[in-house]
Amino acid sequence: MIELRSITIDADGFLLEGVDCAVEAGTWATIMGRTGCGKTTVLEAICGLRAVTAGSIWIDGKPVTHLPPRHRGIGLVPQDGALFAGMRVESMLALPLRARGVRRQQRRRQVQDMASSLGISDLLSRSAKGLSGGERQRIALGRALIHSPRVLCLDEPLSALDGETHASVSSLLREVRDAGQVTVVHVTHDEAEARALAHTIWHMEAGRLARSSDDVH
Repeated sequence: MIELRSITIDADGFLLEGVDCAVEAGTWATIMGRTGCGKTTVLEAICGLRAVTAGSIWIDGKPVTHLPPRHRGIGLVPQDGALFAGMRVESMLALPLRARGVRRQQRRRQVQDMASSLGISDLLSRSAKGLSGGERQRIALGRALIHSPRVLCLDEPLSALDGETHASVSSLLREVRDAGQVTVVHVTHDEAEARALAHTIWHMEAGRLARSSDDVH
């Protein structure tokens, strides 16, 4: 489903060379490693936010190495959620649909359905300012999923949450995993989090990805 074939990434002088990885369709893969080892850089390359200088990236058996992000069929939840403080939640959820030319009436239906499934219908008229960490992550996840992506990329989605909110969002992510309708690449440094969610665990070491010999599920 997702293949990295000997990719090289030069991220402002930080160099990753010969990175290989394969993630099966409908599975959840985590990438683990120490801070600064390149986990997020690899995730950005998959999404098209970071240029690859050598090698290739494939999704569904098709090369996407040089495709812009909007043509890769990927939903992204960045570490900070990347919400717009002055924009209503309803408008933020609708952004990916507007970018794809979905008509207004259909956008509203999809936004309402997504909000209902995530338990955030009461937030649609609010702005991002003043929302809790869990609310922000649910909105970011809804925005990533609303256009039915083939791939979902998560960058440390639970790292900034308190204990109760962490448990709530973790439960939501397990629901996404169990549905099996999207292939997930999840960056984390938390082994317990990886083992609770992942089918496979990859470790970033010395600029390379190595699959754990002890798969979780």
